[in-house]
Amino acid sequence: MLRVHFTVEDLLNITFASEPLPLVELGMAIVAWQRTDEPAVFGRWRGRVGRELPGRARPLLDLLRPDGDNPQFVEPYARTLEEGLAVVRDAGPLLTPGELHRVAARAPGSPSWVRALWAQDREAWDQLGGALRSAYEVVVAPHWPRIRQSFQADVAWRSRLLAAHGIKACLAGTHPSAAWSGTVLEVAGPPHYEVHLGGRGLLLMPSPFWTGRPLLAEGPDGPDGRCVLLYPALTPLPLVGPGPAQGALDALLGRTRAAVLQSLIERRTTSELARDLDISLPSASEHTRTLRAAGLITTERDGKAVLHSVTGLGVDLLHSGG
Repeated sequence: MLRVHFTVEDLLNITFASEPLPLVELGMAIVAWQRTDEPAVFGRWRGRVGRELPGRARPLLDLLRPDGDNPQFVEPYARTLEEGLAVVRDAGPLLTPGELHRVAARAPGSPSWVRALWAQDREAWDQLGGALRSAYEVVVAPHWPRIRQSFQADVAWRSRLLAAHGIKACLAGTHPSAAWSGTVLEVAGPPHYEVHLGGRGLLLMPSPFWTGRPLLAEGPDGPDGRCVLLYPALTPLPLVGPGPAQGALDALLGRTRAAVLQSLIERRTTSELARDLDISLPSASEHTRTLRAAGLITTERDGKAVLHSVTGLGVDLLHSGG
C-alpha cells in the first residue's frame, strides 16, 4: 500500500505541473508498453509500439520496468528532449552503488551494460543517449499534441473538482483504490511505500501512459523540495483522437468515454453499455471503472445485475461540456 502523510502545510501547497515533460512521458510509455493491464485500451497501442520500437532503444528495458519504480535519473524533469538528455548525462557521477544493485537485480538482460553505466563507461552512456533519443522519436514525438491534450484536459478537470469538492476529492480520484484515512492518502496495492511530506507539498502530474497506482518521487528540487505524484490521466493516450476534439467533454474524456458518461443519464448494466455503444465488454468495464474513480458515475448491485448511473458531479460535467 502507498501511504502519503499530509500536514496542513502540505495540503496548502499542492499544485499541478504546468506541462507534460518529454523524458518523463517516454519513461511512462516504455513502462506502459511492457505492462499487460487494461488490454482493451492499450492492446493495439502496445502491438504497434512493439513493431515500431527500434532495436537501438531496447537497452531501456533494463532500466524502465513495468512497475514504474525506476531510476529517476532516466526521467528528468526537463522541458525539452535536449535539455533532458544533458541532465541524464550529468547524473552519471552521482549514481550510487545501492542504485546499481537495485537496477541490476531488476534488469531482464545482462547486467554488464548497467554496470558499465555506473562505471562511467563512455560507450555505455552514448548507448543510453541513443536509446532515449531513438525511442522518443518513435513513441513520443509523433503523438506530442495528443499527450498535451490528455494532460491539459486532466488538469482542467481536477482543477474544477478541486474548486467544487476540495483537495481530498481531487486526490482520491487519481486511482480507483485511493482513499483517505484522516490526513493520510492510501492507495492499495504492492509494494508498500510510506512517506511523510513534512510540509514540502506536492506537485501533481498526470500521464496519459501510466496505468498503475500513483507513483511518488522526489521533485525537481531534490529531497528538500516538493514531491511529485504521477498518476494516470483520466483519458489515456489511445483514447485521445488524432485531431482536435469535437468538444470540451471529448477533450477531457475521449469520444467513447464521453459517450459512456452521456449514456449513463439512464441506469445501465455494463452489458447494455457495450451493446448500445457497440464496444467490447472489457472496454465498457474499463471505462466505467475510470469514470467511477473520478466520481462521475456510481455503481451498485441489484440482485445479480450491476447497474451504473451518472452522479451529480457527472451531470454537472455533462452540462458544462455541452
